[in-house]
Parts: sequence; C-alpha cells; structure tokens
Amino acid sequence: MSGGSDKFILCAALMHGTGMHLGSWLVREGAASDYVSPELAVTMARVAEQAKLHAVFFADGLTNYEAGTDRPTGALDPVMILQLMAGVTSRLGLVSTASTTYNDPYSLARRFGTLDHLSHGRAGWNSVATFQPSTAAQFGGGELPNHAERYARAAEFIDVTLALWDSWAADALVGDKATADFARAELVREINHAGQHFSVKGPLPFPRSPQGRPVIFQAGSSDEGRDQAAKYADVVFTAQHLLDGAVEFRADMRRRAAGYGRAVKVLPGMFMHLGRTHEEAVARGQRLDDALGIAPELAKLAARTGVPVGSLTLDEKFPVQLLCPDEEFSGSVGFRRTLVNLAVKEDLTVRELLVRYGGGHHRVIGTPAEVADIMQEWADAGAADGFNLMVDMLPSGLADIRDLLVPELQRRGLFHDDYEHTTLRANLGLADDRALELSA
Repeated sequence: MSGGSDKFILCAALMHGTGMHLGSWLVREGAASDYVSPELAVTMARVAEQAKLHAVFFADGLTNYEAGTDRPTGALDPVMILQLMAGVTSRLGLVSTASTTYNDPYSLARRFGTLDHLSHGRAGWNSVATFQPSTAAQFGGGELPNHAERYARAAEFIDVTLALWDSWAADALVGDKATADFARAELVREINHAGQHFSVKGPLPFPRSPQGRPVIFQAGSSDEGRDQAAKYADVVFTAQHLLDGAVEFRADMRRRAAGYGRAVKVLPGMFMHLGRTHEEAVARGQRLDDALGIAPELAKLAARTGVPVGSLTLDEKFPVQLLCPDEEFSGSVGFRRTLVNLAVKEDLTVRELLVRYGGGHHRVIGTPAEVADIMQEWADAGAADGFNLMVDMLPSGLADIRDLLVPELQRRGLFHDDYEHTTLRANLGLADDRALELSA
C-alpha cells in the first residue's frame, strides 16, 4: 500500500519503563531492573522493526517525581537508548522527548543531529515544555516558569534549533580530495541568534543530516500548545478518549497548520490490551489492574487533574466542581481536558474513570479485529492519521502488536507491508518543508 493513501495508518509505539501500565513490572516475566538493561532495548527495537512500525517513541522523565521508588520508570537518557537501537535496526524511526525548559538549543541540536546522522536519517525530537514543578530543583532550583513563559521559551528554542540544523546548506560538504576542497565556507553560516532566552552564534560542527533535519513531534493541547505545534511540528501526539473530540482536535490542528502554510500528521494515543480472544484481552488487562491495586492509579488521576486524592471518592461522580481554571493548573492542560470531557460526557464515577482513562490515553481492550475496527473508525472519521500505541507491558505487548494487530491491519489494507523509504521523514509521508536557502 502506498503511504500517500488517506486511509494509510501510521503507527509509533511508546516505550516507557517496563510498560505503560503502572503494574507491568509486577506481571511481566523478567527482572524489575530490566528497564535499565541494554538487552530489553535491543529486543524492543528488533520487535518494533519486525512489526514495520514507523517509529518507537520514548518519553523523557527528568526526575522520578511521578513514581518515586514505587516502580520502574523510563528515566534513562532516551537519546542514548535510541543510539543503541539504531545499531540493530535499519528502517525504524527513533523518536525521543527532550525538554525546551531544561535544555539548551545548541546541545540539543547537536545531540539529535548526531543521532540523525548515525541512524541514516531516522531521528525525531518530541519538543516538550516541562510541566513538572519538581524538575526545577534538579536544574538550579527556583520555581518552574509559568505556562506562558514556558511556551515563549519553547518557541525561541525551536527557532534556534531549526536554524542550527539548517546552518549547513545541503550542498556545503564537497569532500574533494583532489582539490583539497572539504566544504564551501560560504554555504556554512553562523546563525548569530540573540533573543530573550538564548544567545547562540552557531553553526553546528557538522553538515545537514540525511533527512534534512530530524522530524519534530509535539504534544501540546492547550491553545498555546496547539498553535506552537501547528507552526513547528511535523507530527502531533494527542490524548483523546472520545471520537468527536479527536475529530475536532485534528480538524483544528490542520486548520492552524494551513494558516502557516504547513501540514501536520495527528497521532492520538491508544493504550491497548490485545488477546487472541476478547476474553484473553480482558484477562490481560484485569491481571495488570489487580497486580497494581487502585491507589497508584488514583494518585496519578489526582496529579493529571489537579484534584486532591482525598477528594476523589471511588463510587461517586468525578468532582468537576473542584477543578481549578486551566490558567492556574501547572500540569498538562491537554491531558486534563480530555479526561474531564470523558468523565462529564459519559457521567462516570471515579472508579469508572480509572478503568477507562488508560493512564491518560484512550484504553482499548480486545482482539486484533476489535482494535482494528476502532482504529479504522477513527481514521475514516478524520480523527487520526495514525496512532501512538501505548504498550501495556514490555516486550510481550509489543510482540502482540507485531503478531496480532499488524497482520490484521495489513489484511485490511490499512498498514504498509514494508518500509518504502530509508528516512523517518519519508516513511511518514512528510516533505522537508523548511529547506534552507543559502546563496553562494
């Protein structure tokens, strides 16, 4: 199937510790320490490429704030994990989150540019403005900047990063040994950026990467986040639980991107439990839920919404009246909005919401055909260009995607049979819409 089809489903897989489910480490085979082992990373990379997934995606937990010492978290440096994965794959996209709040543009541009070269053009950067207040203590103390300040810094950060990636023209590197002509100096430029947050001279110390620049991902769902994603991102991740909300979000993102003369791909998160039968899938999800107990998920729901744990009564309706205004909420506004919309529109108790919300993403339980039905419904409705698959337990959940879900999608003509290109940008059907123009 051609990647140009409107029905073509793009798929990335989120890797998080030993699995997206908080209880995965209690149920899976293998040691609790596997999440820091190179063997698990290599296994995941190989399985994901065997599944022909477009990319693997690593969140970046700069601290262990959400988990403490309760469970494994995905807090290793994700770019280093992706470098390991690059060595055992040849087509799989390699995407990592990196904060615009607690990084500097030059170091980040160099790091992801290096990954893009070493993977022959398969790198992606998920740009995130950090919203965890505790992170500030690891970077000089002080308070986390407010929402508006974080996004203002992020916009300048991305501008500088793009300029650095474009600081070598595509044909700047000559490499002519006969004439001893290595590179054309007039096609390598200093960016000389002097802004509110950063002062960066440039250029980067190496030429443009095989795909022009790493693919930019973003997940902001607030008004500022949506507009910034429309201006800069190639792919937008989003948390959406309801079909109508997902349709609205994708339509809004496409409209905003068109206003900048651009196009974006939208990938909602889908947290799934797969089984060869429906009963097997339900049992898998229940086994994970039972192993964990309800207290950790309740604490996570409180953090996601800003409602104190003590105010969440399991068999009472979710207390919408206790929510603070968006502008006073320090967490992810997008996560909170979609959770609250789910609770209100379906009149859920706290207990029912915990079962449904999948740690923040649309939770789906079923056979490959049942899950594919939902994916196809969302794609046909204009709600998604693809999905960010939240793997419940690693590596078995990823193997189930490879062995059960992908063949079903391929049978329906909804997923490619093999990679058509060598770079992530091309495999996602993206153009290099910011090609640098430098005159000699």
